[in-house]
Amino acid sequence: MAADLKVYEDKMNKTLEVLMSDYGTIRAGRANPHLLDKIRVDYYGTPTPIQQVGNISIPEARVMVIQPWEKSMLKAVEKAIMTSELGVHPTNDGSVIRLVFPELTEERRKSISKDVKKKGDNAKVALRNIRRDANDSFKKMEKAGEMSEDERKDAETKMQKVTDKMTAKVDEAVEKKTKEIMTV
Repeated sequence: MAADLKVYEDKMNKTLEVLMSDYGTIRAGRANPHLLDKIRVDYYGTPTPIQQVGNISIPEARVMVIQPWEKSMLKAVEKAIMTSELGVHPTNDGSVIRLVFPELTEERRKSISKDVKKKGDNAKVALRNIRRDANDSFKKMEKAGEMSEDERKDAETKMQKVTDKMTAKVDEAVEKKTKEIMTV
């Protein structure tokens, strides 16, 4: 019985991991290597993460420097950044690519905060869907005679506690990311 709860708890943890990964790619006004996580470079015909074709460094709070291991990759990296939704124009000096992140306007910060809240709400919906699947599974087990009504109610109560705990973690992540974005 407890093993069944573990399956659903793992699914909820995955939902939280996806949310945190998404939040890592949201620009908060300063350079962060995770902003490049979803950008792929054409490396000899294969879409490859930027992190695998060069060195990324942050010399200043709002500047990111990408130094490809092969000079021939400069154009491909530059093109990948320009076609991405990063919203930053790369400058290529022949050996490295510099990304200068502009200060976010108040309006842009509010817009990003709304997006953060929306992603958090979507994660909560996913958590509730996992809880519903678990409860449906418990009801089927009860009908099949694999558990008693008391065991089902107990399992549903435990599942609700797990859901509450995960929802609190999502709320905490939303609050933390919103605070990070709104801090000038």
